[in-house]
Amino acid sequence: MTYRAETAVDEPDPDGGAASALTDAAARRPGHPGLSTAEVAERVSRGEVNDVPARSSRSTPDIIRANVFTRFNAIIGILFVIMLAVAPIQDALFGFVIVANTAIGIIQELRAKKTLDSLAVIGEAKPTVRRDGVAAEIPVGEIVLGDLVELGPGDKCVVDGEVVEADGLEIDESLLTGEADPVLKRPGDQVMSGSFVVAGGGAFTATKVGREAYAAQLAEEASRFTLVHSELRSGISQILKYVTWMMVPTAIGLVISQSVVEKNDWREAVRRMVGGIVPMVPEGLVLLTSVAFAIGVIRLGRKQCLVQELPAIEGLARVDVVCLDKTGTLTEGGMDVTEVRLLGSGESAGGGGGAAPDEAYVGRVLGALGASDPRPNASLQAIIDAYPGPADWECTAALPFSSARKYSGAALTEPSGEASGWLLGAPDVLLPADDPALGEIEDLNTQGLRVLLLARTERELDDERVAEGVRPAALVVLEQRLRPDAADTLRYFAEQNVAAKVISGDNAVSVGAVAGKLGLPGAEHTVDARQLPADREEMATALEDGAVFGRVTPQQKRDMVGALQSRGHTVAMTGDGVNDVLALKDADIGVSMGSGSEATRAVAQIVLLNNSFSTLPSVVAEGRRVIGNIERVANLFLVKTVYSVLLALLVVCSQVSYPFLPRHLTLLSTLTIGVPAFFLALAPNKERARPNFVRRVMRYAIPAGVIAAVATFATYLVARSHYTGEGARDAETSAATLTLFLISMWVLAIVARPYTWWRIGLVLTMALGFVIVVVTPWLQDFFALKLVGTSMPWTAVGIAVAASLLLEVAWRWVGRRFPA
Repeated sequence: MTYRAETAVDEPDPDGGAASALTDAAARRPGHPGLSTAEVAERVSRGEVNDVPARSSRSTPDIIRANVFTRFNAIIGILFVIMLAVAPIQDALFGFVIVANTAIGIIQELRAKKTLDSLAVIGEAKPTVRRDGVAAEIPVGEIVLGDLVELGPGDKCVVDGEVVEADGLEIDESLLTGEADPVLKRPGDQVMSGSFVVAGGGAFTATKVGREAYAAQLAEEASRFTLVHSELRSGISQILKYVTWMMVPTAIGLVISQSVVEKNDWREAVRRMVGGIVPMVPEGLVLLTSVAFAIGVIRLGRKQCLVQELPAIEGLARVDVVCLDKTGTLTEGGMDVTEVRLLGSGESAGGGGGAAPDEAYVGRVLGALGASDPRPNASLQAIIDAYPGPADWECTAALPFSSARKYSGAALTEPSGEASGWLLGAPDVLLPADDPALGEIEDLNTQGLRVLLLARTERELDDERVAEGVRPAALVVLEQRLRPDAADTLRYFAEQNVAAKVISGDNAVSVGAVAGKLGLPGAEHTVDARQLPADREEMATALEDGAVFGRVTPQQKRDMVGALQSRGHTVAMTGDGVNDVLALKDADIGVSMGSGSEATRAVAQIVLLNNSFSTLPSVVAEGRRVIGNIERVANLFLVKTVYSVLLALLVVCSQVSYPFLPRHLTLLSTLTIGVPAFFLALAPNKERARPNFVRRVMRYAIPAGVIAAVATFATYLVARSHYTGEGARDAETSAATLTLFLISMWVLAIVARPYTWWRIGLVLTMALGFVIVVVTPWLQDFFALKLVGTSMPWTAVGIAVAASLLLEVAWRWVGRRFPA
């Protein structure tokens, strides 16, 4: 575990970032130089390249196939061809509508794919590879067999390999094996792609690249466009399954009945039969769902939010608990050292053994500790910026920081030759519970300051009891930079009834002070996670009651997510550190910062590339818009399906000619469903997502469809007895069409609520469109619509008004009788 520290630069990096530790001193490494340029070129020529495509979305052929080759497109396509053969073009208009809708779906998904792919390139992490002795970041796809890949905390192993260098290297393989405990790796050990570093550093040689590595194949499949569980999609699939069951026997009965009724005119029988089957298919519902998701991806993409799985938009809209990691979420990544307080432990410092430590000596120790870590975290980077490492101190061993133990350490040799061991970490972990210094630390924590303890240890760093009996030397006080947008974001979640839980590895009081500054409700009641019960039920109760939890271990974060889920909560987890990976993976929705570790970005469904916590409300709002609007327009489509099936059954039982030609229902569907649904699906909607999508939609669609079918068929029967002679059939159809249009418009008027100026305008525009068709002679001929006389049209209007009143009553009654 020997590690020789590089000499730190004399001046702190002006950017203050962790990358400053990887500048001149770290660019050229000791030890294995890696492949030469010639060796890399030779391997590329042999095809030994990591050519597994990293795709964040479906391919173009997949998108086209998914939109074109559907069950309902096949049904509509066959009927379209039949109608072209036996009827005028206006009776085949439904086919052109399907073509247009499918084209819109493909175009929107391709736009979403373009957005996803471009954002994925921006957010793609590049592993550090050593070639010719120089470390440089390269794209994952350019790694070749035999490359030396460097690793640090949070890095993901992108190919399989064998460890060559290890400095306290701990790798988490839970995503592959399910084993949560990190595995300590030594030279010669194997690493698998998909695992990630939780502590320490090192390097490994790539032994399997591209599709040869089984774990890499799993990672490729996991990173592709996927349709994870979506209640919206599964609910629509369930509805379509029911529709298919109803449609097949009904269509068969309709074919037989129309063949009998129209036995002298088989062409007319086919036209009427197709007119009955086409409206049963709610094809636009599936299309509109895909379009709504795709447009959601595009909208969020403009805000630098990468949605790695489309249903994640829906998932976050259903979230009722969001777990926030303080560092990097509520606070910015950087910190500043505001004060170093010396502690009067006489024998704890060097330079004379019994003398109390002086500030200059402590500063040199801190500088040497900072120089010992080539990949410092935010806390250590702040110390590096404040205390550049002394050139004449040597690091002989290092203990990397681990979120599980909450401290790091180094064995140092001073210029005088004196050796000393030092730990830097959480005071309440390193000090006994009765230490008087903890009171002073508590006061600092209540001000929202972060405090680290510098302590001397007499044990070897690899001793499991290294933290026992340490002698405190100084307190390092760090001030965290609050995100300016965090308070507004927390306020948004509170207004939307989404409970925010701050879960951090830091001191609970300090975390509570930060959360209190941001206005988080319940921030004054903090909980030390070390006191949380292990029982899941008891833990869930404590989590529901509390809002701020400190000293949480990575495994506890995972357990806390599971406990909340056991109570029926939909949980989102945000984080950017490697200690957040397990919880992100188990949460319903994982949200990672773009600047976070590669491992967190790999398992998260949503990546905030701009590192702005304030983007989350946009994601929630987009999900609510998608779900609420799809549920809204689903009522339109399914009312049409119900009344179409019931009308067909009434026709079959009555042995009469089907009242409509395909052109009539194409006109009605366009004006009362197709065009309005497109606008309603893209409208703003802040209604919180609720479960039981199928139940809520069908409770309205069934009674509305029944009322529409019965009223329309009644008008048709009255018209059949009223009209006689030549042109009677067209007059009967026109009267029935008028009734069905008016009822469908009332359904649209109900669905469009609550009214805004544009929704009222949308309804009135659709009504005006029908009026134009009825009063324009050439459109009358084209759609075979002509109202004859005055008594029957007004009778049709009267039946429609009565049905609409009944529809209104039923709509309100269902809402009270069967609440969602």
